Amino acid sequence: MMKKHYNETEFRKVINLLVNQEQEVLRTKYKDHALQGNWKGFRELHVQSDWLLIYKIDGKKLILTLVRTGSHDKIL
Repeated sequence: MMKKHYNETEFRKVINLLVNQEQEVLRTKYKDHALQGNWKGFRELHVQSDWLLIYKIDGKKLILTLVRTGSHDKIL
């Protein structure tokens, strides 16, 4: 993350929102949405305009799997 000059504070903020299951904030501010096709079962959000995070939440007990992060053209 540091090599790409990503904002670590913003990343930590998003992780805290995920852990606390703040879906409304994630959906409205970070454009959180379900993915389709080969990525079905995963979700994506925009940490910043061209900084995406792909993740998966399993079950009622939170098991958060951070899958990929990077720019749109690099990760999809």
